[in-house]
Amino acid sequence: MNAAELASRFNIAGIVEFAESGEGVAKAIVSRGGMTGELVLQGAQVTAWQPAGARPVIFTSSHAVFAPGKAIRGGVPVIFPWFGPHPTDPMAPQHGVARTAPWQLDRLEAAGEAVTFELSLATPGFALTYCVAFGADLALSLMARNTTDQPASFEEALHTYFAVSDVERVTVRGLEASTHIDKTANFARVAPTRAPLTLAKETDSVYLDVPNRLRIDDPGWNRRIAIDKAGAASAIVWNPWPEKAAAMSDLGTDNWRGFICVETGNVADDRINLPAGAAHEMRTRISIDAG
Repeated sequence: MNAAELASRFNIAGIVEFAESGEGVAKAIVSRGGMTGELVLQGAQVTAWQPAGARPVIFTSSHAVFAPGKAIRGGVPVIFPWFGPHPTDPMAPQHGVARTAPWQLDRLEAAGEAVTFELSLATPGFALTYCVAFGADLALSLMARNTTDQPASFEEALHTYFAVSDVERVTVRGLEASTHIDKTANFARVAPTRAPLTLAKETDSVYLDVPNRLRIDDPGWNRRIAIDKAGAASAIVWNPWPEKAAAMSDLGTDNWRGFICVETGNVADDRINLPAGAAHEMRTRISIDAG
């Protein structure tokens, strides 16, 4: 549906409005009690969330492209049913089909402090349901149901770009006891560091069997971002650093310092195996407090 059709069915005056990019990609614009947010229907991708009285928490590149079939740089891309390149088909899209597919908006509700969207997408072998609740916290829930009569497996992630004052000054806590796969070092397996994580170079690491709470400490903006999750055993930490960022036209050298990706997911060893007809739900809740 285009923005006009969405507005005719779902508009909530003063709270949710619908608009389109110049290329025709529809998005919902949320505003309630000083909180603001944005959700793009292509990919069901959150592209902004800013609690009342706070700085933006979600980063979207100033060079991001909002066009049909194009991945949007930043926000919270939905990664499914594989992470990274397809394991056998080099022509398949990076990170799966969900992040550039047109999702269907099934329900929109404003109740209490939250504005909740429920979306759905059918992919080969799976039916996806995604709930996004904008409020004082940002709550995300992705359910995948195996629609075949055979067991099926998949990888998934909510590829969250967090806005930070300076990626070199933030600390990620909660990964100290987890082994990780370093994709920048030929997928080497690295033993737990037993120390909080700080970034000083290009980072692309898959942490396995992580706890249900992670935290980003940002002294530059005097705040902590808490990431509480369930049904998700992996966390992926990513930043391209300036040289690689310069080669990415939708990011550019002027943006890499302002974000860190700490992604909730089930990838690599933590991929999900579903019996026929079974479902799996992955949830995450993002909140902030003063440092």
